[in-house]
Amino acid sequence: MYILQSSDLSFHYNKGTNLVFPNIEIQAHQHSLVLGDSGTGKTTLLHLLSGLSQPSTGGVHLLGQDLYQLKGAALDAFRAKNMGFIFQEAHLLQNLTVVENIKLAQSLAKFPVDEDAIFAVLGQLQLQDKAKSLPNQLSRGQRQRTAIARAIINKPALLIADEPTASLDDSNTQRVLDLLMEMADTHASTLLIATHDKRIKDHFTNFYQL
Repeated sequence: MYILQSSDLSFHYNKGTNLVFPNIEIQAHQHSLVLGDSGTGKTTLLHLLSGLSQPSTGGVHLLGQDLYQLKGAALDAFRAKNMGFIFQEAHLLQNLTVVENIKLAQSLAKFPVDEDAIFAVLGQLQLQDKAKSLPNQLSRGQRQRTAIARAIINKPALLIADEPTASLDDSNTQRVLDLLMEMADTHASTLLIATHDKRIKDHFTNFYQL
């Protein structure tokens, strides 16, 4: 069963650039990679695959649902329940603690707040002693792990990571990649990474070159 399928996706920018994307087909638990240099449209493709942007042509189905048939609050709710996002920067709310940032993800998905689940994930990510810390009290690595916890807490079908290893050295790149795959496997999610980082290509059998 494919959890994510796209067909004939293209996106036309006002300044005249037209991006045409390969068809994406990802089965459950088939961790996948989109590889491309800067300017090839990796982030645009992620926006299209998650319904954050509308394509000029083509369609996307997630868990059999046509994303572009959903609008407004219905699309937001579907995305919050079924997708988790990890960006190059953590984008944590600065006035909320680590636990409060993760609780917010549960609330946005209309799930009951489950502190036991939150502390279990923080334990997996070695963050339990930072639960009441604010983002500015964390190291960069701790902020990234908090963002992973926030993305995975709802056990999304699809876990999307945009350039998660871009600024890391080789050892930290391997550590972050192992962590993302471990967390995806533990929480029954399928990982999709978009990056220009060719170092991680050999870890994926399902990859798309832009």
